[in-house]
Amino acid sequence: MKIGFFGVGNMGGPMAANLAAAGHDVTAFDLVPALLVAAEESGVHTTDSPARAVDGAEVVISMLPSAAAVTGLYLGGDEPGLLERIAPDTLIIDCSTIDADTSRRVADAAAQRGLAMIDAPVSGGVGGAKAGTLTFICGGPEAAVEQARPVLDAMGKNVFRAGDSGAGQVAKICNNMLLAVHMIGTAEALQLGADHGLDPAVLSEIMKASSGSNWSLQVYNPWPGVMPNVPSSNNYEGGFGVNLMNKDLGLALTAALATRSATPMGALARSLYASHANQGHGGKDFSSILTQFKRQDD
Repeated sequence: MKIGFFGVGNMGGPMAANLAAAGHDVTAFDLVPALLVAAEESGVHTTDSPARAVDGAEVVISMLPSAAAVTGLYLGGDEPGLLERIAPDTLIIDCSTIDADTSRRVADAAAQRGLAMIDAPVSGGVGGAKAGTLTFICGGPEAAVEQARPVLDAMGKNVFRAGDSGAGQVAKICNNMLLAVHMIGTAEALQLGADHGLDPAVLSEIMKASSGSNWSLQVYNPWPGVMPNVPSSNNYEGGFGVNLMNKDLGLALTAALATRSATPMGALARSLYASHANQGHGGKDFSSILTQFKRQDD
């Protein structure tokens, strides 16, 4: 299948590479030349023209950092957006994590031009993107999600349809709000045990086999050295950054305000991660929140 791909950074780069490895004809565009060089090395064709990236494409995929980037790409501003250039019957898959209202607005604009568009934000992080084990959380027409499934299967292991346009974004921010909450809880529990002389590795095994078990303990332990090949054992480098977690928690709180939903734990998590970022840790992995609970005499 001929695919135009926009955004080949930490997440998009491995995703595009996996599509190419699966036999798809992928042409990528990105504003950062170095990312295009890396994409070329992974078997992806590249171009310096957004229009050429969608020329003849059967599917267009975007993995962008913000709602402004998504609207700029598809709707345009001073210059026409891609919706003016994408051929009819092309399927558009936006894998960016943005607010649901923007997803709906862009999808509506696409529909007016006879184009099917779904929002398909991902869960699984950079490791999942590289391994091709991402979870895609989709919103949009059921037929469009089914049409997208073979493409998404080349990049991940799970594809869910949460509902109509924008539903994928809502489900994603619900998931990431919970992720932030249980990572913070895991970090403070491990620190409490360590403060009382427990071995964090032993405590982790106890909690994994008990009612406190959660994803952070099972596959992403925040205590350095307990688990290999995770950011905590690499000075909290790589993975899912604190700044990105702050962005997603901000989206969750905005969504909560729109429906007057009570999210006190989400609000506290947002405050803690904002404080963590303000102390200079915005580029670190979100599991570095553990350092907020470390004793000063450690």
